[in-house]
Formats: sequence, C-alpha cells, structure tokens
Amino acid sequence: MNKRVIIVHGWGGSSQNGWISWARKKLEKRYEVLVPDLPDTNYPKIEKWVPYLAQLMSEVRESDILIGHSMGCQTIMRFLQDLPEGQKVGRVILVAGFGSFLKGLTEAEWQVARSWIDTPLDLNKVRDKADSFVAVFSDNDPFVPLEENRKIFETKLGARIIIEKGQGHFNKNTLPILLDLI
Repeated sequence: MNKRVIIVHGWGGSSQNGWISWARKKLEKRYEVLVPDLPDTNYPKIEKWVPYLAQLMSEVRESDILIGHSMGCQTIMRFLQDLPEGQKVGRVILVAGFGSFLKGLTEAEWQVARSWIDTPLDLNKVRDKADSFVAVFSDNDPFVPLEENRKIFETKLGARIIIEKGQGHFNKNTLPILLDLI
C-alpha cells in the first residue's frame, strides 16, 4: 500500500496555490497525494473544513503524512483531535501553523479567525494521534507570532521546530525544506 500525503491549504488558498501545487508535483512521483480544495476558502469555518477533511480521510492509515499550511494546520489538528481511540497517522508537518496566537489581521479578518482561536483544541489528544510532529515557522511571518506559537507546538505537541529565515507566511512557489521533512 502506497504511503499517502495529504496537503491541506490555508485560508484563501487552494490546491493550486504556491508551494502546495509544487509539492504535489514533486511528491506524486513517490506517494499517493491528496490535495483537497476546502469549501468557502475565503470564509473558513471549523464546522465545514474539519468534516470535509474527515470525509476525504475516511480511511485513516498509520503511514499517512499530513501537511498543513496556516489555517490548514488548525484543520488537521482538529481532525486529529476527533479521531477515535486507536486511530493515528504517521507524521504531521505544520507550516505557519498557529495555536491561539495570530497578529496583523484586519477587523473583518478577526471576525473569521476568532472562532478558530476561541474554540478549544485539546492538544494532548492531538499529540497522541500522530507518531511525530514538525512545525515550520518563519522569523518574519506577518500573521503568526513566532515565539508564542513555537512554545505551544514544542511543549504541547512535542513538535520538532524549524525556523526558516525571511519566508513570511510561506506564500512562495516552492518550499524545499518540505521534501527533506518527508
């Protein structure tokens, strides 16, 4: 059975955005790759995104590798939190992920983001649902405060932390480090 890689885009994103499209092309040579277009991408809602991912992954495999970008990281963590006892995935890679800290949003953007931040997320449950976590941050992300989120991912998930220099919110067309992490 081929290993699967599931890549979950972020807020306002799609399967065709930046490094996600690039990663799909690179990874399809060795893995089964799923890259869904989540519904209503400009107004992401937990109650739409998490069930969508759950339906896509109706058969969870211990060899699965999940990769998320920004709000896609929240989606993955909430999906994992809700997995039944005994189900887990192999590796989770969180790119520009956030726990409960964001910055630089307009008032309208805060209205969208608030439910993601205010709805509890049990990272102890999440931690038990994967063999390993890696969190990739940029030292100049305009939306994800580095130190606050790094601390959460490191202490609560036991994630290996990688800090890239000058990558902003990882909206470029490639993400070479990703290939090394898989």
